[in-house]
Amino acid sequence: MVAATLCGVTDPRLAKRSVCAMGHKWMWNPKWDGLPPQSFLSKLDPLFDGIRERLAGDYLTSDHLAGHLAPQWAEELGLRAGIPVPVGAFDAHWDAIGAGCREGDVVNVVGTSTCIIAMSSKTQLIPGVCGVVPGSVHPQFTGIEAGLSATGDIFEAIARRAGMKAYRARQSGLLRLTLDNGDRTVLVNSELGGVTLGWNLVHTAQDELFAAIEGTAFHTRIILERMAEYGVPVDRVINAGGIPQNNAVLNQVYADVLGKPVLVPAGVPTSLGSAIFALLAAGAFPTIEGAQASSA
Repeated sequence: MVAATLCGVTDPRLAKRSVCAMGHKWMWNPKWDGLPPQSFLSKLDPLFDGIRERLAGDYLTSDHLAGHLAPQWAEELGLRAGIPVPVGAFDAHWDAIGAGCREGDVVNVVGTSTCIIAMSSKTQLIPGVCGVVPGSVHPQFTGIEAGLSATGDIFEAIARRAGMKAYRARQSGLLRLTLDNGDRTVLVNSELGGVTLGWNLVHTAQDELFAAIEGTAFHTRIILERMAEYGVPVDRVINAGGIPQNNAVLNQVYADVLGKPVLVPAGVPTSLGSAIFALLAAGAFPTIEGAQASSA
């Protein structure tokens, strides 16, 4: 709705809706004529009665326009009216495009939690992976979204409890199951909790933190193996998000555990992904790949 507002759209029925947002959050899919049947939605919650009709309209990928910048917002923002505005998407999905994602890549957007983004030329449901949406990342591929319910939040909680000011990595012999905020993928159970095994009297908070880094890496490996089992190509890993750019230890652990090349972008991919779709909207590049190559 942000894009619609910037374009001066006041009637929700005229808003260009994002395939990315509606597919991953509302289960929109062209295979069942858009949203799930009204009977299913109403059974979930009576508040959804009639929601299918209220959310009718055009559902588009981000290579389409949501409209053009309205005069009132152009004046407010100090910009020229009429600038083309692309249909939006979630930050992690544009993060993947900004990170140079192609088929065969997996982008780990590692922050407070982890959003794992991949693309596939095939559309196939993956047990335990809730986000399989055609066009949600790259318009010509099926976007796959999985993730960890907590990553940086776990690291921060361990450091906060111990009052840690600095950190030195070392192998500890601890085994950390990092389900402190439940499991988003592949068990899909928010009621689970984390656990640390192997404690002895000389272990420290630093040991637990390193074990937590290893734990998130092994959890990521489980997810990537599930994706690969159902036909998603996994050739290399791009560690995006804020943490990998500031934590070489995490990147090395992930490379060791995943057994894949792990790349880290030099810049901030989310803003770069936004810029790539803006360039497409403005007609500066005909393809996403062309815009990616110019930004590398």
